[in-house]
Amino acid sequence: MGSSSCFSSARLLLLAACCGVFLAMAGHAYGHPPSNGPTALTSTFYDASCPGAYNIVGRVIQDARVSDPRLPASLIRLHFHDCFVQGCDGSLLLDDNLPAIQSEKNVLGNKNSVRGFEVVDNIKAAMENACPGIVSCADILALAAEISVELAGGPRWSVLLGRRDGTTTNIEGAKNLPSPFDPLDKLQEKFRNFNLDDTDLVALQGAHMFGRVQCQFTRENCTAGSPRAR
Repeated sequence: MGSSSCFSSARLLLLAACCGVFLAMAGHAYGHPPSNGPTALTSTFYDASCPGAYNIVGRVIQDARVSDPRLPASLIRLHFHDCFVQGCDGSLLLDDNLPAIQSEKNVLGNKNSVRGFEVVDNIKAAMENACPGIVSCADILALAAEISVELAGGPRWSVLLGRRDGTTTNIEGAKNLPSPFDPLDKLQEKFRNFNLDDTDLVALQGAHMFGRVQCQFTRENCTAGSPRAR
């Protein structure tokens, strides 16, 4: 088996594991179920009110990735960064509205790093055209991540839906996102705080390998212990 085949197999395994972690992070413990609806999230939440929701999200992503093949990876990461701060509530999508709202987009772990917001805006516009006032932005992020995994060659799963959008941000939480510069024990601590174990850590951190990474985030780890070039 050639190296490219090995990479492909490893990528699919990581994406499959990533699905399991998203199921854990996007479950009812991290969502904001509607007060007038079921107490737990469900994969059938929009079956009656917006039955075409999945197809709408998929169509917009398919169109967008024609000009930007990186988008599936970016949308998965967008959902991850949203879920890691006060749950999967879409708070990462909020812009500055000072003094009431300070955007999570501008903290170090997100600024000039997370991307795909314009695609989420396009999905929301298409959703509002089809089902006005029905599908939350938080659920759009969850659907976009699930569909992105599938488009990247990973498995399909039934994403849990029915959360309300968050109306507040958490800047301190956003400053505590897992960092490529964190030592292993620090990463393990951050994941344990969300009841995620080492397998979850490897899945979500390892899933970054199918996107694109800047050299500044790998140079330090790859050259650790090696003599510096003069």
